[in-house]
Parts: sequence; structure tokens; C-alpha cells
Amino acid sequence: MHGTDPDSLTTASKEQMSLPFVLMRGGTSKAVFLRSDTLPAERELRDTLILSLFGSPDPRQVDGLGGADLLTSKLAIIGAPSRPDADLDYTFAQVSITEAVVDYDINCGNISAAVGAYAIDEGLVAAVEPVTTVRIHNTNTGRVLLAKVPIVDGAAGVEGTYAVHGVPGTGAPIALDFAQTAGGITGSLLPTGNEIDVLKADIGPIEATIMDLANLTVFFRAEAIGMTGREGPAEFSEEHLRSVSAVKDAAARLLGMPTDGLTPVPAIVSPPGSYVNVATGQEVTSDDVDLVARVVGGRPPALHKAYPGTLGACTGIAALMDGTTVNAVTRRVRRVPNQINIGHTSGVMPVSVRVSREGGSWSVEEATYQRTARRLAEGTAYIRRSAVTSGTTTQ
Repeated sequence: MHGTDPDSLTTASKEQMSLPFVLMRGGTSKAVFLRSDTLPAERELRDTLILSLFGSPDPRQVDGLGGADLLTSKLAIIGAPSRPDADLDYTFAQVSITEAVVDYDINCGNISAAVGAYAIDEGLVAAVEPVTTVRIHNTNTGRVLLAKVPIVDGAAGVEGTYAVHGVPGTGAPIALDFAQTAGGITGSLLPTGNEIDVLKADIGPIEATIMDLANLTVFFRAEAIGMTGREGPAEFSEEHLRSVSAVKDAAARLLGMPTDGLTPVPAIVSPPGSYVNVATGQEVTSDDVDLVARVVGGRPPALHKAYPGTLGACTGIAALMDGTTVNAVTRRVRRVPNQINIGHTSGVMPVSVRVSREGGSWSVEEATYQRTARRLAEGTAYIRRSAVTSGTTTQ
């Protein structure tokens, strides 16, 4: 990203700077969109500005644009493509609500759908009806993902009949294919070369599958940490969170990674079973899903209220691979070809997946899911100059 010095940003007054932004929903998440050339190039200065923009750290983010939730305290930075096989560069940032930290070590698959729609509506990619493919270079993983955006009258389609569990109403489906993202962080789909590793966690040995597709993820069975895997927010205890963090840290140590990042993202998997959809209060039955999964992430760690799109792609692929912890709990109760239905906190996420194996090596042929997205607002954000120049955020 090229970036600019904050002194060159438009001055709204002697005390505040102004910054153009777009607010978009993508799937079950919401993010502020900024252009890379409006941000400082220097990392510390840029992050200080972003924290001030979001109103972090503050549990309510009342003095900024943050949504006071893991799924809505997100940022997409869009820039010109830095590689010839992409239409744009997209950097995802998870902005902590309670800590002065901006994390760049993961991608958000829900917001990736909004990136596709944004690219069309901003004229970064020429709109061709009925569907335009946007080639998105995600700089967090160094991989290109494809977004197939429906076009209506030269703009990204909004209205449609596709429902995303965890999002009210329906919309036009954007198909996202992460098949080309394998090995983005570690260079390999299976970073250790094994379908299962025994992790030396602080809580004891844990069997887990570490997979690098869309996001670096560690999958382990719920029963290994004393859970059913069907718990909702009210049943997810501090002890559960500590156990999940212990598994994540053990996986990071095995990979030679720091334990203070967001990856490997921990995913808890279990066989099909019934539970209550926290978004609707309705029952999800064992006949609705092929497996159940729960994800913990963010700062501080918390149970996701839906299911990350990137992990949906990764989970679906792992479900097809013999020998993984995900495959071990998967029961194909709905025989839709190439489709895995993942039961999550707010419902069910279907993913279309295909893999092949030759000579002991796995290849990903398809890792696709659908999301809806739309532009919610655009305008000018105001950032206190003192917050940026002093390195502080809200008071």
C-alpha cells in the first residue's frame, strides 16, 4: 500500500481529520472499507488511525464506527493490484474492541463477498451481466480468490432469494471460490504433512488436524475438551475458552508460530446433533447437517455467533479428506453431490467442495460457498487529530 501521511489528509477542523469510507455488509459480517492510498504507509501510525476510526479500545466503541461485536469490528483496505492475475488488492483487518490491537493475520470470507460487490460498484472491475468474476488478491494470505458477482443494470445485484443463516431476509448470491488459496500461510494444505497430529497442549495431548486453506485452521473434536460441540453462547464457559486457547497455542508452537496471534484459528467439530439456532430460536436438527462446528476467535477470544466463510471452505475440504478429525465426525445425512452442510451457531452453512488425491498428495479442486452483500452507507469519517498524533484512541 502506498499510503499517505496524516498531515495530508483533509482537515475538517483544527482538531479533526476527515477520511472517506464505505460501510458494507458481507454475509454475517460488516466492515468499514477504506482505500489504501488514504492511509499512512507506516504500520504503527496506520493502526493508531484505524483504532481511532473504530473507537477502540472501548467495549461499546461509542466514539467510532466499530459495531461493538467480533463480527462488525472489521476493516477492508482496498488498493490497486500488486500482481497480474488479480483485479485488486484486499487487506483484511480485525480491529480489537477491548485492546489497542489491529490484527492482519487472517482473512474474512464473509467480507470477501463484500469486496466483490465493492469492486463492481466502485468501477474497479467492469460490470458484465449477468455475472462478473472479480479476482481478489488477499494480501493477508498472499492468494487469489474468485468472487462471482451477479450484475443488475451495471451494478452489483442486491435483491434475490438466497438466504444466509445469521442474516435477516434474502439477497443476490455471490459465489466465492477459495480453491486457489491452499498453503497461503504455510505453503502447504497440510502444513505438518499429516492428516492428524497429536498436540502437546497445556490441558493434555489433543488430536487435531491443521489445515491451510483460506485461513490457517486447527480442527479438533469437541469431546477432547469436554464439550458436546453444540453449545451456544450461554453454555460456552470461560473454562471452554481457556481449553480452546490451549489447543490453538499448541498448534501454533508446533508450526513455529507466535502464540499471540489469531491463527491457527481454532475450530471445534462434532457429529450431527440438534441444537437451537441463536439467531432465530428455532431448532437445527441432526438431519439438517453433515457435522457441527464452533469457532472461537478475536481479542479477547469469543465464540463466533455465525461461521466464518473462510473456515466454511476449509471445513468442507477437511470433511472430504480421509484421516482428518473433521472427516471422522462427518455423516453425509444429506446426499447433495459435492456439498457439505456445516451446522453452526446461527444455522447451517452449505459449501461445495471437491478434492482429489494422487500419490498421497491432496489437491483442492473446488471450495465454494455463497454469501449476500450490499453497501450500507458511504461518506466521511472524522478522526480526532490528537488521537493520531499522540498515539491514543478514545477517552
